[in-house]
Amino acid sequence: MTDEAKKPLKKPRGKACLIAGKCIACGARCQSACPVDAIEMNDAGEPIINESKCIGCVKCVKVCPAQAIEMFFTPEEQKILDEIMKQGAPAVEEVDAEAAALAKKLAAYRGVWVFVEQTEGEAAKVSWELLGEGAKLARALDVPLSAIVIGEKVEHLCKEAFAYGASKAYLIDAPVFKYYRTEAYLRAVNNLIEKYKPEIILMGATGLGRDLAGAVATVVGTGLTADCTGLAIDDKRNLMQTRPAFGGNIMATIMCDKFRPQMSTVRPHVMAMPEHDPQGSGEIIRESCPVKEEEILVKVLDIISDKKTDQVDVAGAEFIVSGGRGMMGKENFAMLQELANELGGVVGASRSAVDAGWMPQERQVGQTGKTVRPKIYIACGISGAIQHLVGMQDSDVIIAINRDKEAPIFEVATYGIVGDLFQIIPAITRKLRELKQAKSR
Repeated sequence: MTDEAKKPLKKPRGKACLIAGKCIACGARCQSACPVDAIEMNDAGEPIINESKCIGCVKCVKVCPAQAIEMFFTPEEQKILDEIMKQGAPAVEEVDAEAAALAKKLAAYRGVWVFVEQTEGEAAKVSWELLGEGAKLARALDVPLSAIVIGEKVEHLCKEAFAYGASKAYLIDAPVFKYYRTEAYLRAVNNLIEKYKPEIILMGATGLGRDLAGAVATVVGTGLTADCTGLAIDDKRNLMQTRPAFGGNIMATIMCDKFRPQMSTVRPHVMAMPEHDPQGSGEIIRESCPVKEEEILVKVLDIISDKKTDQVDVAGAEFIVSGGRGMMGKENFAMLQELANELGGVVGASRSAVDAGWMPQERQVGQTGKTVRPKIYIACGISGAIQHLVGMQDSDVIIAINRDKEAPIFEVATYGIVGDLFQIIPAITRKLRELKQAKSR
């Protein structure tokens, strides 16, 4: 036998190719993993693979959460692979020590945590909403649901967390934590993570929550998905985090499969409020963190509320009458205010109406505005772009009024009225007044 014959066959690398219909638009993970820029994304968030650039490194295949990318081999390359198999050589690489170490590291993390945001002892409502969602994740993973409570004289929030479903509460109570300051809270949360190793951490996408979540993820060295609208668990214990992407035109599902904890922020009113059980109980785990006041550079001198006395809380309203581009002008929103007054509600607006200067920004509903969950949401002259829908589609009842019967808003509406809103809205307002007057008699 010649030396040439004894020479082992070199395994062909092949080219990456997309399997039609399997991509879930996860947020361009394959593109970011490609070392030679052979992947670009189309408007739908799907990869376009340039085969001439592909070097067959298989990195895009490994990071794809939906197994939507596979390696393609030419007939000649497939023949070589078959020959290698006959020689007893493995056709695919075996799981190496690094992969085994990764699996062991991930297995050390267990439990779902929710950070309870509080200001001077009063909890943010989004924290309780997240406990409701966290309970679903904890059941799917068969792990405890825990709350993180940090502040001064805030033990009562632990008991409130138990009423909303938590079975444990990690409490750090000290004067240095009376007011939120990034460095102090960051050190406290990181100490808890290092000691107890949670699998998932959820925080509200508020000013405080966004600040703290980003700092924690950076120091811990893990991923963070912001402004999630949906959370679920896959068959490998990964947190499937769904959020709007590409300007809100698609919904992307993002996963952090190589790092722990998995972290997400969720905007207020996106998740449903869980039931409050006053009899709920759990275990309070008291911890301390060696943070001294003199070590914190930021000092709180005074607290000035940014709440204006005449400011309307659109996010907390039970009845919302919103106007869009179809309102035609600022003066026509007075008509919506009349209807809102009869309902005991408030007036909201789409982004196009706010950009036109017809309504102030604090009234905006949608991806870049407020997320709302009212009992009744009346959309007047709003076409229903996905950026608006993600902010109001979880309303109990949606009534859409639009001239265009093909408007996307009708796809999520409970009741749809096709017609001239300048006739329909005054008619509804008059009817409500008549019903009120008849009832008062």
